[in-house]
Amino acid sequence: MNAAVRPAGDPAGPPPAPVSCRPGCGACCIAPSITRPLPGMPQGKPAGVPCAQLLPDMRCAVFGRPERPDFCGGLRPQRDMCGHSREHAIAWLDELERATAPQA
Repeated sequence: MNAAVRPAGDPAGPPPAPVSCRPGCGACCIAPSITRPLPGMPQGKPAGVPCAQLLPDMRCAVFGRPERPDFCGGLRPQRDMCGHSREHAIAWLDELERATAPQA
């Protein structure tokens, strides 16, 4: 795995510094796939497709609610993932998606 796509908690580096979500980003709700059912997407969410719960202001409609998928709650903003722009975050998450996808 590319060092730029090192997951949180990887012992190969220092722990990531905590960051807050960037207003208007929504990259975490678009780039990754979600294999479990979620409200409005009973078959899960393919990579690159906006989540059905992504609001027009790029916030999650089920944030903090029990129906929010565990995957979403576990994906926390990090400096290396979020970078300085939404485009960086989407590219980083796209690379992570490719690196962790099951081999066909």
